[in-house]
Amino acid sequence: MTPGERRAATALASIYALRMFGLFMILPVFALYAEQLQGVTPLAVGLAISAYGLTQALLQIPFGLASDRLGRKPVIVFGLLLFAAGSVVAALAESVTMVIVGRALQGSGAIAAVVLALAADLTRESVRTRMMAAIGASIGVSFALALILGPLLDRWIGVPGIFLLTALLALAGIAVVTLVVPTAQAAVHRDAEPVRGQFGSVLRDAELLRLDAGILILHAILTATFVVFPLVLRDSAGFEAARHWQVYLPVLALSLAGMVPLVIYAERRQKLKPVFLAAIAFLGCGQLGLYFAGPSLLGLVTALMVMFTAFNLLEASLPSLVSKTVSGNRKGTAMGVYSTAQFFGAFLGGLGGGAVHGLAGPGGVFLFCAALAAGWLLFAASMQQPRHLASRLLRVGPQTARQAQDLSLRLAGVAGVVEAVVVAEEGVAYLKVESARLDEAALREFSPTSG
Repeated sequence: MTPGERRAATALASIYALRMFGLFMILPVFALYAEQLQGVTPLAVGLAISAYGLTQALLQIPFGLASDRLGRKPVIVFGLLLFAAGSVVAALAESVTMVIVGRALQGSGAIAAVVLALAADLTRESVRTRMMAAIGASIGVSFALALILGPLLDRWIGVPGIFLLTALLALAGIAVVTLVVPTAQAAVHRDAEPVRGQFGSVLRDAELLRLDAGILILHAILTATFVVFPLVLRDSAGFEAARHWQVYLPVLALSLAGMVPLVIYAERRQKLKPVFLAAIAFLGCGQLGLYFAGPSLLGLVTALMVMFTAFNLLEASLPSLVSKTVSGNRKGTAMGVYSTAQFFGAFLGGLGGGAVHGLAGPGGVFLFCAALAAGWLLFAASMQQPRHLASRLLRVGPQTARQAQDLSLRLAGVAGVVEAVVVAEEGVAYLKVESARLDEAALREFSPTSG
């Protein structure tokens, strides 16, 4: 990356991370805090935790499309203001209903797709994958920090203070986007953002729908678990709330350490499908472990570690599977639908977890999550074996429609190129390649630029 691209990557990753950190930070503490709110019920607690997911799912793609016309930065600033306003509403709330309103308002600042589109505006095709990887990594880091710092901050400033802190983080994000992030001309990048005319083909693709359903179930299970797990940790295991971070820190560290070699093994040995299916099975086993652990702190921690190892592996594998499944020129649209399913899953998890908690207690929630994992395993078992292909973008310069069609055929004849789609109006070729067989020298001959 150039210095400008590195600065943009760092700034945009920080904006994304600050926002997600604010959303995630109440996961480990809200179920305990909600006991002092007016009108609290198990269902209301679940909705308060997950309401952001519904508005995020509904508005993420519209915000991204709007930014093509209105500009990236104004839409990002508007979204961060909505997020900050929702945080303040939740901080001042005395009833669980107003917390739900605040969380829904937080989610309405749905800037995820816009941030990715701006990242694409600010990078060359040859380094865009690294930019997206940096932003993706920031989400994982923010989630881990949120689970660890949430209980600590709750002890020091309380949940209202956490909500006010998230408002300040949103304002800091506005400062970063206005003062640090370079300005770029908005353009359509089919590998990084949704395109209006492609939704039909993406929604008719059975393999992509299978993956979308997977990320929905994964985040439903995660959210439903945190509707009740803090209560179980305090009430069943007798572990005081202020010390819950002492559970989450080793669990996350060990689960990440266990996940990394499995990802490497799956990719290098081309065993992605069996490792993926095993992770779904272990996700369900982790939930059964939480159910059977009873008051045993060691049992709860062990089961949670199994669950998080599987969760981290699946969270890393699913976007990779989407990228391997979809053609390069539809990747942005496919990822937009995928992200929408992810946020909708968080909403359904809070809704379902709260409802089941009210009817069958915490144990019922763990069994509910285990059943979701079992259902996922059944329909994932018939997934196609993913091909180990990489996505590449090649700047080919202005083309007529006929030239683009001819060039697609010529590019497809290059050794290692499995699929080639040239978009005439963008002057870009979207390729699927077998990296080990790719003739880089032959590919460069088709590009008038070296970057």
